[in-house]
Formats: sequence, C-alpha cells, structure tokens
Amino acid sequence: MKPIRIGLVGAGANTRLRHIPGIRATKDVEIVAVCNRRPESTQGVAHEYGISRTFEKWEQLVADPDIDAVVIGTWPYLHCPITIAALHAGKHVLTEARLSMNAAEAHEMLKAARQHPRLVTQVVPSPFGLKGHEVMKQLVAEGFLGVLREIRVHHLNGPLADTETPLSWRQDATLSGVNMLTLGIVHETLMRWTPPLIEVRAQIHAHIPARRDSNNDKRIPVGTPDSVQVMAVLEGGARATYHFSGVTPFGQAAGIELFGSDGVLTYDLLTDQIRGASRKCGQAPGRKADLAEIAIPPEKARVWTVEADFIAAIREGRPIEFTTFDAGVAYMEFTEAVARSAATGECIGLPLAK
Repeated sequence: MKPIRIGLVGAGANTRLRHIPGIRATKDVEIVAVCNRRPESTQGVAHEYGISRTFEKWEQLVADPDIDAVVIGTWPYLHCPITIAALHAGKHVLTEARLSMNAAEAHEMLKAARQHPRLVTQVVPSPFGLKGHEVMKQLVAEGFLGVLREIRVHHLNGPLADTETPLSWRQDATLSGVNMLTLGIVHETLMRWTPPLIEVRAQIHAHIPARRDSNNDKRIPVGTPDSVQVMAVLEGGARATYHFSGVTPFGQAAGIELFGSDGVLTYDLLTDQIRGASRKCGQAPGRKADLAEIAIPPEKARVWTVEADFIAAIREGRPIEFTTFDAGVAYMEFTEAVARSAATGECIGLPLAK
C-alpha cells in the first residue's frame, strides 16, 4: 500500500506529545517534512525525529506535490490560512484546536472544506470527556435525565495565578483571537451530549491585567481574560452557567453537571468519573453527596485515536466524529458570542448572524 506522506507545520508540544507518536503508530504512514516558526527549531525537530525534509516557510511545505496531508500544530492565528492553502493544494488537513481566531475564520475554513469534499478535514478534539463519552451519550439518549433543565460547567485552575507568569500566546489576542482559557474545548465536550445553545450573556475579567513580556521583561496589557462567566439558553429551554478561571491556585476542578426532570449526571473532567441518580432507576431525590458512581465499562471507554482516525478517514473513507469542522465552527461561534456579549453587555443569539 502506498504510504500516506505527512508534513508537519508547527511541531509544538502537543504535536510531539500526541501527533508524532500517533502517526508513527499507524501503518503505512510517513512524516516526510516539517516547518516550524524558526529555522533552528525546524532543524531541531527534523534531527530529533529523523524527518528528512525541512522548509523555511509553511507555504512551501503546503505547495509540495510530494506531501499528501498536513498536520497543523501552530498557534490559532495560522490555522485558517494554512488550512485553506492546504485544501486548495489538494492536501488533507488535521488542525490543532482551537479551530481559528474567530467565527469568521472558522466559516472560511468550513467553506473551503466543503469545496473539497474528497479531502479529509479534522480538528484535534477536546480530550475532556472522551473516555466516558459513550456512557454519557447512552444515558442521555435513554432518558436518564428526563427533560434537561439546568447545566453547570466549570474549569478552575491556576496557570495564570502568579503575577510574574509571563504573557503566553494564550493571552495574546494577536495569536489566539477570541479564544479564552479552556472555554471552547470544554464547551465542545458539552455539545456532544446536549442540544445547541441559542442565547449567550457573558462577563469577562483580567484579574492580572498586564504581564511580563518574556522577550524584554516589560509589562504589557493582556489580550484575553483570566476569568469568564457565562449564562446561556439551550434549544428546548434548558439553562446553563459556565465559570472559568486561570487564577485559582487552590480548589482546582473541572466538570459538567446535567440536571433534568428525572435525574442528574455529573462528569468530572479531570478524573473521568461519572456520577448520577434518576427516578427511572428507583432512586429518590436527594443531595449531591447521594449520587452513585456510574462505571465506564472497558469496552465503552474511549482512548485517544485521533491520528489513527485521520488516517482511516483518508484511506478508508471513515467519517470523522471527533472533531468535524462543523463542530469547530459551532464552538468558535459560542466563543465569539461570549466575547461580543462581554464587550457590549448584550445578549447574543446563536447561531451568529452572517
């Protein structure tokens, strides 16, 4: 079988941790080229992983006729132009999350993907909730919750808690756009189990409004918040609240809680533990402490297969589930709606007006 030849644009931390090992574990696939932001970094990756060809510019890699597919591991500001150029050059595309800088770019990427239906396009999925996805999906489908009424989503952690932590690309709006903390990827997980959102109202804040530039030690204003709160309405009438923070050094947690007319399901995103209770199981209403753990059977526990899924879609035509460009557009619209609402104080409807 003819090997699938892959070029890497941006071999950063996640590419090295997941994509390179995942690609190399797949039969008849070769990583043949790499292009990083700096020439010395490109050469370092090529030497470390034995990649034969290097490029100074991503445009050169994307245009090369000897490359079949492109894996994009750059920061979000390059996802859109590289994706569109790769598709027009006849390349399959696996792009790192977050999908794009904003909703407009996400739609441009989706448009290009639809113009090339024979090419595979995939967004690296949110890893949150993958292990227990099948169990959650089945319980919701079987009516464990009854009518969905309330949702609580939270992710509180502390990478930005130290005032001396330098500005990273995640808080640089010129590199990350409207993306904030883990808002998009956690919302992506929620979307797998619930109806879509139709309204968003939000507030954002930067507890540490300026950070040190790692290049010159000057303090510069941050471009994205370190605290986000959202109220939302879902199709069907359920209400949701979101709370995200990057400045909580203690009491860190991440989870999704679904409350219905007949039951409740909670998913701990850090431990992959599911707990719940339902009238349909003969359980009486009670406190959170009364919720019983719901096991994730080994045969239903998902593991990380993103790179293998990408190759299978190219070689065998298997449909992409985690994650399609359509799903990426949806979470980018949500993220932009949060930014718009926080800026204007208004309620923003979804999907966004064109």
